[in-house]
Amino acid sequence: MLNEYGRLRQVAIRRPEVAFSDDARIDAEWRELNYHARPALGPASEEHRTLEALLSSVGAEIVALGEGEGLTLDSLYVRDALIITPKGLVKCRMGKPARHKEPAINAAFIGLPIAGEIVSPGRIEGGDLVWLDDLTLLVGIGYRTNMAAVEQLRAILGNSITVHAFDLPHYKGRGDVFHLMSVLSPVDHDLAVVHLPLMPVRLVELLEDRGIGLVDVPEAEFPTMACNVLALAPRHAVMVANNPLTANLLRDAGCKVEIIKADDISRKGEGGPTCLTRPLARG
Repeated sequence: MLNEYGRLRQVAIRRPEVAFSDDARIDAEWRELNYHARPALGPASEEHRTLEALLSSVGAEIVALGEGEGLTLDSLYVRDALIITPKGLVKCRMGKPARHKEPAINAAFIGLPIAGEIVSPGRIEGGDLVWLDDLTLLVGIGYRTNMAAVEQLRAILGNSITVHAFDLPHYKGRGDVFHLMSVLSPVDHDLAVVHLPLMPVRLVELLEDRGIGLVDVPEAEFPTMACNVLALAPRHAVMVANNPLTANLLRDAGCKVEIIKADDISRKGEGGPTCLTRPLARG
């Protein structure tokens, strides 16, 4: 099932022990990669184990990705390198140059058929793509993803898939990691977590036209990644700690909410639960 809310059956991750490797790699890379603060390997590993336990609790098979030449700390955020399609994997051409080697490395570990690859001048990252259903793909156009990549992706997918592209706001500029999933996280076929002030108007209208209810993240909790919510199953979601207003809004909408401490795996590198996982199969 190509959506973002079905029960997770198989999901790829890369553990901090692999992505961060050791203190020397962390020291060498965290500033250059625009982390807010230096992540610590021990706490990161503990936080990640909690996330993995939640993934396993719904019956998801964990595909643990390994090391590869040229990987950086950012390889922890496995969603961005690959796109899942009905025909197999599409290897991204990452908008962040330091991540260009991730797609081929991750695809080799996963071992699924390769449907295609985005090439220059296209650039695209998985965080800018959201499957609403098997036939509808949303794409955010910003500093990490461009229309050249969307046109390549449309050719790979064929005429059976409708691809809607929406311009994202400038927000904090080129150096910031701002994806479509920074402002949109579906948690059921008729419910999504959003941050309306930064949403494209046409996207809001599309969701409303489809009868999708919107949980609007309060302004105070957007910087703490309250909008980055991973559905483990319909209306069963995991989000990072210290976002009580959004958590309560989700509960009011009938959701079971799992809270994880994620200072070293999420907050410092701006990658929440959706970024840390590459769902491969839902059902």
